[in-house]
Amino acid sequence: MTSTPRIERLEIDDAIRRWAAAHHLPDAHLTRWLALAHEDRVVLREMAETLHLRTGQLVAAFELLEEIALRARVTIAAIIASTEIHRIIDGAGSAPGRARDLLDTLRSRRFPRLHRMTARLGKEIAALGLPGGIRVVLPKDLSSDEVRIELCARGGADMLRLIDVVANARAGLGRIADLTGAADSIEDEV
Repeated sequence: MTSTPRIERLEIDDAIRRWAAAHHLPDAHLTRWLALAHEDRVVLREMAETLHLRTGQLVAAFELLEEIALRARVTIAAIIASTEIHRIIDGAGSAPGRARDLLDTLRSRRFPRLHRMTARLGKEIAALGLPGGIRVVLPKDLSSDEVRIELCARGGADMLRLIDVVANARAGLGRIADLTGAADSIEDEV
C-alpha cells in the first residue's frame, strides 16, 4: 500500500506535467522543474497558476528563482514565501500586471546593482525636467551604452522649442549617457 505523501507527490507531478503540456513548456524546463525539491515544485506550480503565467514568463521566473536561490543559498519556496513576493502573488490587480511585477522584483533581487543604476538614471532624467515632447530612452536592461532622445512636436515652432530644450539640457544628457556607459562595468552579477 502506498503512503499518502507519495500519492500527493505523484498528483503534484501530474499537475505540473499538465501545466507544461498546456503551455508547451520545453522538456528541458519540465525536467528541471520536476527535479526540484517537492516544496519548490509545489510553490512554483501554484505561482504559475495563480498569476496565469505564460510560458516565457514561467521560464524567466524559474531561471531567476534558481539563480537567486543558488546565490543566497535558500530554497525557491523560501524566496516565494518572502513578504515582497507573496504580496505580489496574492495581491490585487490583474494577473498579467502582477506577473510583470513579479519578474521586475525577481530581476531587481537577482541584479541589485543594475536595479540601483536604473533607478539612479531614472532620477537623473526626471531631474532634467524635460517637457512632454522629449523622451530619453535608455537601453533595455542597460544592455548597451546607447541613449536615444525622442522628440514629438506639433509643427515647426514646437520642434524648434524642443530642440532648444535639448540643447540647454546637454550637460545633464551627457551625464546620463556617461552613466549608461558605466553600467557596462557591472560585472559581479553575470
